[in-house]
Amino acid sequence: MITRHFIDVESNGNRRRVHYRRAGNGPVLLMVHQSPRSSKEYEALIEKWSQHFTCIAPDTPGFGQSDALPGEPEINEYADAIIGFLDAVGIEKCAAYGFHSGGIILVTALKRHPNRFSTLAVGGYAIWTPEEVSLFSDSYLPEFHPSAYGEHLTWLWNRILEQSWFFPWFAANDGSRLPGAHDDPVRVDAIVREMLDAGNAYQTGYGAVLRAPRDIPDADADVPPCLISAYNGDPLQDHIARLGEMPKSWSAQKVATPDEHQAVSLAHLLKTDNPALPPLNEAQDEGFLPIETARFSGLIHWKGARDADKLLLHAPAAAIGASVPQGSIAIDLPGHGLSGDWTGQAPTDWADWQEVIDAVAAQFGIHAIVTPSVPSGDPDSLYPDLSPDRYGNYLSKAWQIVRASEIFEPWYKAGKDNTRAFKPEVLDPAALAKRHLDLLNARSAREYHLALQSR
Repeated sequence: MITRHFIDVESNGNRRRVHYRRAGNGPVLLMVHQSPRSSKEYEALIEKWSQHFTCIAPDTPGFGQSDALPGEPEINEYADAIIGFLDAVGIEKCAAYGFHSGGIILVTALKRHPNRFSTLAVGGYAIWTPEEVSLFSDSYLPEFHPSAYGEHLTWLWNRILEQSWFFPWFAANDGSRLPGAHDDPVRVDAIVREMLDAGNAYQTGYGAVLRAPRDIPDADADVPPCLISAYNGDPLQDHIARLGEMPKSWSAQKVATPDEHQAVSLAHLLKTDNPALPPLNEAQDEGFLPIETARFSGLIHWKGARDADKLLLHAPAAAIGASVPQGSIAIDLPGHGLSGDWTGQAPTDWADWQEVIDAVAAQFGIHAIVTPSVPSGDPDSLYPDLSPDRYGNYLSKAWQIVRASEIFEPWYKAGKDNTRAFKPEVLDPAALAKRHLDLLNARSAREYHLALQSR
């Protein structure tokens, strides 16, 4: 089972929270994702490689559920942030794997802190020409901010969709076509959600990678071994020829498929004697509880004080807020926020929801549970289907719902008899963006509403 955790990393008087995934037994394998993704992209790979390693995959700063770095950091700061994460969780030395920008961060970290790594495997290592760097800096990373009526979502959908059609994504011409083009809404949606998590922080993190010097360690450098490989269809496969002379313990090769890339990477990582797993640290005021009931088996996200005397439940289609009142713990209910989904169809019987809630309360020794009131309106109308579609219409649909819900109650009855008082600041695009993501992540909102009604 992949578990999820938070840890606080402190450096230069700054404290930031880092989210990471973990699974397996044995020596540690640090896994650093590409931009603008998160550690979620490694879930399938973690399941496979956890047979050999304890896989530890953090969200890099500003991506997924990790806080961004302060100021305008460059690649050295992102590399040092990885070392800071290792320090915080208590790992002195480990093997590591990174794909694309994850590899750039790791190679930089290895050059700066060679004694912290036993071996490294990289999927695709970019060696840009000055002309390519100039092209990317001008067009590849535009500002990404929410707009009042959700116009940013149309751009986002098409930008992510077409990055599998052309490289770079904005070069819509025959010469830039990619062989693996697709229009799978589920695959596009996965990356869209991670961009929504990152917001404009994607520009900082991704930009630092694109601007990073592409200098492989000198041929006589005393550094841990590294394998760089890239498969057919990877835009970075041609960059294998650009690597130049490398240290004797380093090698690079072209492979045919993503599976072959993973196979040669794993074989390389297993060649080295890697340190055993130490006890790992995690945050004490936020995390994930493994919960098992008749209808639910998964992780429940929680935040607050471990000695709390109240357990707070959110409303349907919501999630844990940015802060939790003193003396309380808040949770994301199943099918909401960062918590796992129900096994099969979400239940509409309150007893099933209560069983999960009681299991969480028991782990914290809490007896007082604060339940929200039932929202007004018809559940089928309040929570329409928001499954990803080929054209990304579900994103704009969800945005219109959260905007209208601040003005009318219920949101789908826009009339004088359904107006609700509001302050203009609740329509600020940044405020709407949080609620928009909560709604997209509310996979069981309708069923939760019905369960509340049945109490």
